[in-house]
Amino acid sequence: MIEDAAKKTIKILDQNGIVLNKNERNHIEVVDFGLNQLEKQGLQIIVYENNDRYCAKELVLFSNQTCPEHSHPNVGEEEGKMETFRCRAGKVWLYLEGESSERIQAKIPKGSEDYYTVFHEIELNPGDQFTIPPDTLHWFQAGEEGAIISEFSSTSRDEFDIFTDPSIQRV
Repeated sequence: MIEDAAKKTIKILDQNGIVLNKNERNHIEVVDFGLNQLEKQGLQIIVYENNDRYCAKELVLFSNQTCPEHSHPNVGEEEGKMETFRCRAGKVWLYLEGESSERIQAKIPKGSEDYYTVFHEIELNPGDQFTIPPDTLHWFQAGEEGAIISEFSSTSRDEFDIFTDPSIQRV
């Protein structure tokens, strides 16, 4: 499953003209959050850089794939991760704290409805971007064709992320 998802990720990036070097191709992180539902709730990540000042990643979502609701809290004296998503291909529905949209376009994964609580919808199409403030609950889902998102953020510390679903294992 993981190897197939990594191959599928490379194919999607290649089709969209996003070139990965050999090391990046060999280090695609396939994340199923410990839920064993990769096609529904999962994410594929290529980390270009993650240091003590900033982080740059490529996020690949398959058709209708969802990254579950979470936040990036403060870590000690340091403010939580601030991240900018820039849609490169496909369509992404981003949900975060704020006034709920009347009707959302995403489909909440069956059986996980209790763990999706924020519904202020931002639609991102190629060339669109949005910055998520630190310590803000959010989740996102690709449209039918899948999506590629470039993420630019402060340092990523995945081990401190807080997920609404207590059964999620991120690291």
